[in-house]
Amino acid sequence: MFTRTIENTIKDKFNSRKAIIVVGARQVGKTTLLKEVLTDKEFLFLDADDPSTRSLLQNPTTEQIRTFIGDYKYVFLDEAQRIPGIGLTLKIITDQFKDVQLFVSGSSSFDLGNALNEPLTGRKWEYELFPISWEEYENKIGFIKAEQQLENRLLYGFYPEVINNQGKERETLKNLVASYLYRDILAFSDIRKPEVLDQLLQALALQMGNEVNYNELSQLIGVNKITIQNYIDILEKGYIVFRLNSFSRNLRNEIKQNRKIYFYDNGIRNMIIGDFKPLNLRLDKGALWENFLVSERLKQNIYKDTFARIYFWRTQQQQEIDFVEEKDGKITAFEFKWKDKKTKFPQKFLDAYSAKGFVIDRDNFRDFVSIKN
Repeated sequence: MFTRTIENTIKDKFNSRKAIIVVGARQVGKTTLLKEVLTDKEFLFLDADDPSTRSLLQNPTTEQIRTFIGDYKYVFLDEAQRIPGIGLTLKIITDQFKDVQLFVSGSSSFDLGNALNEPLTGRKWEYELFPISWEEYENKIGFIKAEQQLENRLLYGFYPEVINNQGKERETLKNLVASYLYRDILAFSDIRKPEVLDQLLQALALQMGNEVNYNELSQLIGVNKITIQNYIDILEKGYIVFRLNSFSRNLRNEIKQNRKIYFYDNGIRNMIIGDFKPLNLRLDKGALWENFLVSERLKQNIYKDTFARIYFWRTQQQQEIDFVEEKDGKITAFEFKWKDKKTKFPQKFLDAYSAKGFVIDRDNFRDFVSIKN
């Protein structure tokens, strides 16, 4: 059991008369987290993977809800996206049962986001949960063991089930990819060509950390640009990948429209391409390191409500910066190196934006991936 960063944040919202909703990919630990925050409470657990639960919660009347809730003050609905029209049912509970604290988990932002946003406007606290963060990992196993496991984490990622099955990481990742990548995404989206999704994932995995051109992807895979955009949007909603847009304000020749695409988890990415060679034998070591750092920084910014915006930067003359963060009006530039090679930042960028530049390498990465409040 890993102590999750947002656990205390959720506990602070108890008895707020608003639903507490945790969304994220399957198997990142949503159910475990919510059961942990409810560990000393008597609560009603409703599993929407169970057909009888789905039937019970589809368009019930207020009196029917009163009957199954009974005297419970805490109600936990797991995998809510599986129930059509669930938003209206949850609205009735939050409006009509003022002494009931409602907890909801959902495995994607496909239908769940659409179902909840309008009915629960002003009635919910919503949190995202990702695979285990480096900070959570190190807090659990200690500095020395975490240090020893860094290469494994770059290869196999941070899904709890993967971490808890040492020696069976590949088999565990294979099952994860087969179940949530394909089953959930195909079930809760409008993808009609699974083979196109597979080809797209392969292409994105091989281009990880590089700028992605939708026109080139459409030519490579043999579908139109709109389809590529739609499929990438679905992969984002399914918490598989996320986009990093280019930073551009006032300098001439800055690239304005491009984007990079990263994976939320290194292990999922490596499973997609079927490559778990040791780091010293890999040509993509730098890309794995960059993906790890960017995804960990994203987790920290979201968990700790930093309100930071993140980008990359490049000019038409190929001057570039791996990662740009804008927070409270200040702009900071970061370059990622496995070993610091005395990187020189483009002075033009530093001067134009009054920015500071930092190199993040194997020796100093902890502060970058563990933002302190």
